[in-house]
Amino acid sequence: MNDILALRKHLHRNPELSGKEYETAKTISAFLKNYPPDELLENLGEGTGIIAVYLPEKEVKETIMFRCELDALPIQEINSFDHRSITAEVSHKCGHDGHMSIMCSLAKKLHSQKMQQTKVLLLFQPAEENGEGAVAIFEDERFKHLNPDQVFALHNIPGAAMHEIIVKDHTFTCAVNSIIIKLIGKTAHAGEPHNGDNPALAISEIIQQFQQKMQFDPDKEKFTIMTPVYVNMGTQDYGISAGFGEVHYTFRRTANKEMKELETELEMIATEIARKYNLKPEISWTQRFSANENDPTAVDYVRKAANSLNFNVSEKEFPFNWGEDFGIFTEHFKGAMFGLGSGVDTPALHNPDYDFPDEIAETGAEIFYKISELIDAQ
Repeated sequence: MNDILALRKHLHRNPELSGKEYETAKTISAFLKNYPPDELLENLGEGTGIIAVYLPEKEVKETIMFRCELDALPIQEINSFDHRSITAEVSHKCGHDGHMSIMCSLAKKLHSQKMQQTKVLLLFQPAEENGEGAVAIFEDERFKHLNPDQVFALHNIPGAAMHEIIVKDHTFTCAVNSIIIKLIGKTAHAGEPHNGDNPALAISEIIQQFQQKMQFDPDKEKFTIMTPVYVNMGTQDYGISAGFGEVHYTFRRTANKEMKELETELEMIATEIARKYNLKPEISWTQRFSANENDPTAVDYVRKAANSLNFNVSEKEFPFNWGEDFGIFTEHFKGAMFGLGSGVDTPALHNPDYDFPDEIAETGAEIFYKISELIDAQ
């Protein structure tokens, strides 16, 4: 594992943001060429995506895909260890450096011991953090020709015991979407606000009505988290009544169908309130993440792999609240995302002191390889 550990620390030291993972992709391609796949597809998704293809010894009967992510976050690291990020305001605080090391370890295993009748695809995907990478890969013609039968991914989970495998049938991570509501009115003198159309009351009413959609109990119908993330209007000029404002929200639900219903409701609310105050609304959406809808049969492969390797399996009752763009793949292919415990005392994801624990890299690779063997043996 020395080369895997060195790779992970190099990746951590040299993070790159979503859509800009140029050097990261070069590093991964160079590593894979030491354990050559049968085919190496690069520059996927009109960017930095990579797929390593490992053919079986015999005729292909099934194609499976495993995915990891390339991108880091716009967070200043506060750790002081030798492999800390050398890039200001950018660091691997979600463990994607560790996920890449898991996949590279899997590549080594597949190079030395091929499957018999199962083609294995290893996807190194860019731009997970902004929700754009999976869509770009899915729409790439070269990916479409690969047409996997099943897809799998994992995410490290701080707060769970190290090496624990966390599984859940059906929704594993929530559907997430974010709305931008711009309200265009008319600027006026602050002493004559009636001559203009100020967005303040409309913003206030939108926030109040959106808040009424909150249903934080996952045990009840239409679980919904509504989070205001940005509000702005006017300027700091006390003689002017603002004529423009905007409000941004991010929201989460447990199913893609329910998310679409909420999107329609929120657009109607914002539009009606804008008209009430004589404002023109401009509504757009950003950073959409489909829910990861796990196929129970695929989850069973994860359970069986973990049990055969003597790892503890934890059944999660409710979905994780965070978004993960692997949902694009589980929306179109049978598959499963699962969790890999990264330690009870590990800092939380996206915290400035987080660092992926190298102890679990081989665990992830073993689980992925065992899933391949189980599917290959059927």
